[in-house]
Formats: sequence, C-alpha cells, structure tokens
Amino acid sequence: MTAVPPNANQSIQSGPEPTPDIDGRHWAQVRARLRTALGDTTFNSWLKGLSLIAVDGEKVTLGSPTRFLRDWVVSHYADRLRLAWSEEDPLITKVEVVVRSDIVRQHVSGRTTSETLARPEMRPTASRNEGHSHSDDRRENQRVTDFSQSDSMATEHAMHDGLGAPLDPRFTFDAFVVGKSNELAHAAARRVAEANAVTFNPLFLYGGVGLGKTHLMHAIAWEIRRRSPERRVIYLSAEKFMYQFIRALRFKDTMAFKQAFRSVDVLMIDDVQFISGKDSTQEEFFHTFNALIDHNRQVVISADRSPSDLEGMEERIRSRLGWGLVADIHPTDYELRLGILQAKADSVASGHGGCEVPGRVLEFLAHRITSNIRELEGALTRVAAFATLVGRPITLDMTQEVLQDLLRANDRRLSIDDIQRKVAEFYNLRMSDMLSARRSRVVARPRQIAMYLSKQLTPRSLPEIGRRFGGRDHTTVMHAVKKIEELRAIDASLSEDIDLLRRMLEG
Repeated sequence: MTAVPPNANQSIQSGPEPTPDIDGRHWAQVRARLRTALGDTTFNSWLKGLSLIAVDGEKVTLGSPTRFLRDWVVSHYADRLRLAWSEEDPLITKVEVVVRSDIVRQHVSGRTTSETLARPEMRPTASRNEGHSHSDDRRENQRVTDFSQSDSMATEHAMHDGLGAPLDPRFTFDAFVVGKSNELAHAAARRVAEANAVTFNPLFLYGGVGLGKTHLMHAIAWEIRRRSPERRVIYLSAEKFMYQFIRALRFKDTMAFKQAFRSVDVLMIDDVQFISGKDSTQEEFFHTFNALIDHNRQVVISADRSPSDLEGMEERIRSRLGWGLVADIHPTDYELRLGILQAKADSVASGHGGCEVPGRVLEFLAHRITSNIRELEGALTRVAAFATLVGRPITLDMTQEVLQDLLRANDRRLSIDDIQRKVAEFYNLRMSDMLSARRSRVVARPRQIAMYLSKQLTPRSLPEIGRRFGGRDHTTVMHAVKKIEELRAIDASLSEDIDLLRRMLEG
C-alpha cells in the first residue's frame, strides 16, 4: 500500500490509511495464508473486506467495513488471524479488528483509535445504548432490528464458515411432533437447548432413517442461538468432520483444525457411524470429544444405532459416547404419523393454493405409509402438488391413484427392522437384544429366527442382514438360517411359532 498517513486535509469518508511500506507485503502474505487455510468461500465471506490500518510494535490493527463483520471475525477468526500474522512476523503478538467508520469518527473528534476489543456480543444490548444521542439510539435499534430480521441468513453464512453445515429453518422444536416413540429424545433435546449449564454430556440420539434425529439436532442449534447468540454452535455431519480433518492434514494445518473445533461452545455431529473403520478420523474425534467434555462444553451426537452397537468404532469411543444420556427414537406408531400429517397439512394447504386435505386421506396415509417420516411427508406433498397442478380436489380415490407406486412398494416392503421388532415382541425381548453380543439361548435362538425370516421375507443379501444384526459376518447369518431349517424339521412347536410370526409379518 502507498497511501499517505491521515492528516487534516484527508477525506473523512476514506478514513485513515496505513503509511507507506507499513508491512503491506506481510499483510498480502497473511491474506494468502488465510485464503489457503480457509478456502475461497470463507475468505471472501468474512475476511476479504478487512484492511490494514496500523502496525505498532507487537500489535496489528485491522479495519472492518461493518460492526457485524467485525464482531463475527473477532468471535471466530481472532486466533487464526493472530497465528497467521505471527507466522509471517514473529514479533506480532496481538491483532485487533476495529470498525473503519469508528476510526473516522474518532479521528475527526481527536479520540484515540487504539481501543482494546473485548469479545463482542452478537446482538447489541440495552446497556450499549446508554450515553448515546437519540440519533445514535435509533441507528443502534435499527441494527438490532436488521440483525433479527436477517438472523437465518446470518446463521446460514456462519454455518458455512468452513466448519459447520447450514441449519434448516423448518427444523425447530415448534415443528416437531411428539409421540411415545420420540418423547424421551425430544425432552432431552429440549433440556440441552434450554439449560444454562451442561446437563447431559454427551447427548446421544439414535434411531432409524427418517425418524427425526436430524430435526432434533437442528432444533437444539436454533434454540441455543435464539437464547444465547454469543455461544458458538457448530453442527455438521461426521462425513464433513472427516473431510475437514483430511483437508487440515493435506495443508499441514492440523493445529488450526484442533483450535477451531475445540474452541466451540456446542459441537453437534450427525451420523457418527460414518467414521466407523476410519482410524485417523476416530483418533482426532476422540481427542476433540475429550477436550470439549473436559472443558464442560456441550456435545450432541446422532447415529443410526446405539453406542454399544457401533461396529468398527474403537471401544474407548463407544464407551465415552455412552457416558451421558443415550436416547432412542423408535419407529413411529399410527397416532404419531397421523399427528405429523395433520401438522404438515396446514403448511401444505398454504403452500398449494389453499387446497384442503380431507381427514380420511390423512388417516389413509398414516395407515399405509409406515416406513419413515420423510416418505410420509413426501407422499402428502405429492398429493397436494398434483391436486394444485391439475385442478382436482384431494379425495381418497385420487390419493390412491397418485401414490399407487408408493403404496405398492409399502405393501410388499418388509424391513429387517420390522422383523427384528416383531420377533423381539413375540419372545418378550428388547430390540437391543437382537443386536447385542449375548449368546444365551433365550436371546440367541430368537435372533437366529429373525435372521432366518429376514432371509426369507426380504431381498437383502446375507452381508447386509449381518450388518443389521449388530455388524455380524455373513457366515453367522448362513449358520442361523441352516440351524433354523434343521430345527423346523424336528421341532413342531418352533415351526408353528415361525409360521405364526410369518403370517403376522405378511398380514
């Protein structure tokens, strides 16, 4: 940079500029480091607008065009900026970020420009308005209003800062329908989101596909951000956690990775089963998990099975995942499915020209589509869209016509989960017994029957059936099928039980 120092003749709008050769080369190198480490998207969103104001001994002062951007940079990238500068110039130990318009006002009024910045609040508070003029109050209040109105957009940018994933604005607690199958998970999620202190750590949510795990995790994040916007919440999938770690290894930036994830207030990782068998990622996850727990930071994890059943996961990780509260989300029952459809029908009506969905149609869908919530809601959306596009009222006949392929698939679809649940219920066992390592006959024989029925009634392969039974090998399934076939030939009582189970499942 070659601009001259600020003086009395300088334009107020431009603000003070750095002196000639004021480490402009260092600043360019720092910017290059940050772009490489964070990626173009993050750099352009949050750091590109910063400019070099001054270098004074051990301190660097950077200028931000807006207060919101300054607050976000200080909250999320202060350590990264300081590290990048110290790598370029070991004498630098402190980096401050100030709002350029404040520098202009201070310069004109003769006040000092080197104020120390505390960690800012994300939202201005009433106390920050004290001592301002009425016009300043109006401007401050307008900033509060603007931030509130753009909360979702700001959050989405924040979650794209290279660490987290965006939050879905539809997934809130208000939009979550509670029933017997998910009431524990919902209550636990509420407690974590609303508590001032860490209660369950970690909170581990598990259940099948499309049952609401991700919805609850997004709801926790939204509620924490609403109640305590200054807390740093990061939500991401286990796949993205692994991607970030691999990227840090590639660019030799693992220290920044560790600092980024271990400085959050709430870490939420979805589908943690994805890192099963990935040793290096598990190692980093283990240390990140321990660091956050040790510092009393909240951790929320989700998976498709319980911690003890996460095959391919290190024993020490499975043990720690079970430290806090483990909450199972069971498959939905008829009442819950109907409640979800009734809640969905209101938004469908408003989004499709006010079309009304008759109660009989909702009841029909709740009875016939039992696989998961996503498919259930998708079916209702499909019916409403068809009615709107072709101009026909929603009736039961029309619903069957539009969804005939989906209804046929559900009629013939029998999942391994369905078989496990029915067999466990028949023999008065817990669902977890089907997946456990217990070998007592009272558990092992029903498990073999469930494997046998899974082979007979589903198109799933032996390896896939084995994975669904706690990660067992396909040879175990083969042995179970052979054993039950042999027993059926000599044990009439057992054969009758299996025939009864089959009729129950197919009916």
